[in-house]
Amino acid sequence: MTRILTQWILALTVSALMMGLVLASAARAGEAPGAMETEVSVAGGAAPLYGSLLVPPRARPGPAVLLIAGSGPTDRDGNSTVPAVRPANLKLIAEALAAAGVPSLRYDKRAIAKSAPAALREDDLRFSTAVDDAVAFARLLKAQPRVTCVILLGHSEGALIAALAAEQIETCGVIEVAGIGRPLGVVIREQLAAQKLPAPLAAQIETALVELEHGRQIANIPGLEAMFRPSVQPYLISQLTIDPTKALAKVEAPVLILQGDNDLQVSVADARLLAAARPDARLVILPGMNHVLKAAPADRAGNLATYADPDRPLADGLMPAILAFVKSAQAAPRR
Repeated sequence: MTRILTQWILALTVSALMMGLVLASAARAGEAPGAMETEVSVAGGAAPLYGSLLVPPRARPGPAVLLIAGSGPTDRDGNSTVPAVRPANLKLIAEALAAAGVPSLRYDKRAIAKSAPAALREDDLRFSTAVDDAVAFARLLKAQPRVTCVILLGHSEGALIAALAAEQIETCGVIEVAGIGRPLGVVIREQLAAQKLPAPLAAQIETALVELEHGRQIANIPGLEAMFRPSVQPYLISQLTIDPTKALAKVEAPVLILQGDNDLQVSVADARLLAAARPDARLVILPGMNHVLKAAPADRAGNLATYADPDRPLADGLMPAILAFVKSAQAAPRR
C-alpha cells in the first residue's frame, strides 16, 4: 500500500473486517500531565489494527476525537517511514486535546507500524478499506466510558476519509484539516502538467486516467508501472471518481474546515471549494501554517524542513479552532 501512495503523489493519495473490538491491556502515561495512554485494537482481518487511546484524568462526559492520518506510510503519530516526514502532528494534537480535557484516539494505518501485519494484497486494496478502518476505530472510541459522541478529525487524505466515514456512523462533528477539494484525477492531472511531460507520454497517461475513471482496467504501460501497474488499478478506480465536495455535502453533522496558507500540497482554494459545498461550515485559514500543521516559511526548502521536526509546535491558531469546535459539539450525535 505504501508504494501506491508515495511514488507519485505525496501525502494526498491510499471491507475491513470488523468482527469485534479488542482492548489491549498495556497502558502507559501520556505526555499530557496526568493523562493515560492505552494501546487499543480493532479486528483487521488477518491481524488487528492498533492505536492509542489518550484519556485525560477525571475526564467529564463529552465528545472525543478520532484522529485520521493522511496518505502514505503514516503512523498514529503522523510520522512517516520516509525519514524526512516526522512532524508528530497527530501526537501533538492528541496531547493538546488531553491537556484541555478531551479524549482522543489515533491509530496506525493498515500496513503501517504496528498495524503492518494487517496489510492486504495490493490488488485487494480499495479506498473504502481506509474508510472502514476509521469507522471501526470510531465505534471503539464511542464505546469508551464518558464519551458521549465522536468527532472525526481527518488530515490531508484523512479529511476525505472522515467525510465518508460520517455517512456510516453517528458523529457530532467533522473536522477537515488540509483536505483537497477536487477529485484525485484532477489533482493528478495538475501535478503531471506541472512536470511538462513529453506530449506522447502525457497523452498516454490521459488515456489511462480516462479509462480508469470509467471503471475500466487497462493493459500494463511499460515505464509507467509505478502509476498504472495492474495490481494498483482497482485501488485507483475506487478513488479517482470520489468528489471530496460531494462527500462533505452529505455530512449532516457540523463541519470545521482548517487550512494553512503556507501549505505546499493543498491550497486555500481547495478549502474554499469544500466550504462552498457546506455553506454552514466554519472555514478557518491559518496564516503561516503548512501541510504538516506547523508554522513555516513560504520558501520551499524552509517549509519542507519543518516536516522532519517533531519538536516544532503546532501552528498558532490550530488548537484554539479545534477546541472551540469540540466545545460547541452537540452531545446528541446526528447522522
